[in-house]
Amino acid sequence: MRTRPGSNLAAALCGCALLLSAADRPPRSTSHNNDAHYAVVAGAVFRENGFSLPGAKVTLAVKDALKGKKLDAVSDARGEFAFRVAPQAGTYVVSASMKGFEPAEKEASVSGEERIEVTLVLSPESK
Repeated sequence: MRTRPGSNLAAALCGCALLLSAADRPPRSTSHNNDAHYAVVAGAVFRENGFSLPGAKVTLAVKDALKGKKLDAVSDARGEFAFRVAPQAGTYVVSASMKGFEPAEKEASVSGEERIEVTLVLSPESK
C-alpha cells in the first residue's frame, strides 16, 4: 500500500496538536479532597538596609499556646516564606532569626480563608 508524501508528517502534527490541547486543560479529579480550605501566613525577611535576607529561620507558633505545634521554614532566595494554617480564627506569632542578626517577631491574626502578609526586619547584632 502506498501513502501520499507528507501524510505521515500530517498524522504526527495532528497527534501533537491533540496532546497539546489536552495539556491545556486542568486535570479532572474524582476525589473531593481538592476542596481543602486554609489560610496563608506569608511574607518576607529583610535586613535593616532593605535587602532581602535569604536563609533566615522562620517559625510560626500559636500565640498563648503552652505546647502548641510550631511550623518552621527557611526564607528563600528573595527572603520570602509561607505557611498554610487552618482557617479558624486565631493569633499566631511569626519569628525570624539568623546568625549575626537580632531576632524579630510579629503577630498575625487569622479570621478565615485569607492571606496575611508579615514583613520582618532583622538588625545586625550589636557587639
